[in-house]
Amino acid sequence: MRAHDYDDVLTAPRRRRRPVPEVSAEPGLVVEDPASGFCGAVVGCERGGVTLEDRHGRRRVFPLAAAGFLLDGAPTTLVPPSRRAPAAPTRSASGSVRVAGTRARTARGSRIWVEGLHDAELVEHVWGHDLRVEGVVVEPLDGVDGLADRVAAFEPGPGRRLGVLVDHLVSGSKESRLAADLDHEHVLVTGHPYVDVWEAVKPQRLGIGAWPRVPRGVDWKHGVCAQLGWGEPAEGWRRVRSAVTGFRDLEPPLLAAVEALIDFVTADGP
Repeated sequence: MRAHDYDDVLTAPRRRRRPVPEVSAEPGLVVEDPASGFCGAVVGCERGGVTLEDRHGRRRVFPLAAAGFLLDGAPTTLVPPSRRAPAAPTRSASGSVRVAGTRARTARGSRIWVEGLHDAELVEHVWGHDLRVEGVVVEPLDGVDGLADRVAAFEPGPGRRLGVLVDHLVSGSKESRLAADLDHEHVLVTGHPYVDVWEAVKPQRLGIGAWPRVPRGVDWKHGVCAQLGWGEPAEGWRRVRSAVTGFRDLEPPLLAAVEALIDFVTADGP
């Protein structure tokens, strides 16, 4: 028998192995571990391991580096998903279109006044982006007593409009009488029906069914904190403010009042 009548297995050409494709271990991807037969969807991928969950809710962690997987029956190598930078929000907390890359414009001569620090913080928290784009400054008043004198001292006029946001603006209230006394084309007084701006935050956002009723003669914030076990008003305010992430957390009367004031003080140009 001649040497060329048979093939030497040591010299025969070897078949090239097909490369195993790499697939990103994105949540929801269903793969099987061939060694154990465990089949499940990817629910996590960190620290060099991938967590699979089967249809019964059982979970197992497999090392990415050492384990080969089957995807639709074909060998597959799982790799960690790429870290994508979070997309920049396109809407501000107030729901307006966010203006990217803009700097706060020089403050207008017009102003928005609110009753207290909490009112100012809440307005800034939700409408801050809009206010900076428009160059509107919000200033707390520490109450509305003597409002007419303060307005006169401000000297409202063209390019120097004044918007005033007041609490408890309901028929027959002190605030409604003060608003009625301010009849000026460059001044707008508006507000909401709530005793305090806290109450304009939807109670469900704070895990309560409704805001407590506080007896007459009891400071509203102290009464609320006492009934809800929130300690002092400073702690209560931290709870209230942290519950607000955007306009959807606020009651419609406050939303309408603030939007009207921003429109008013920016209506006559710079």
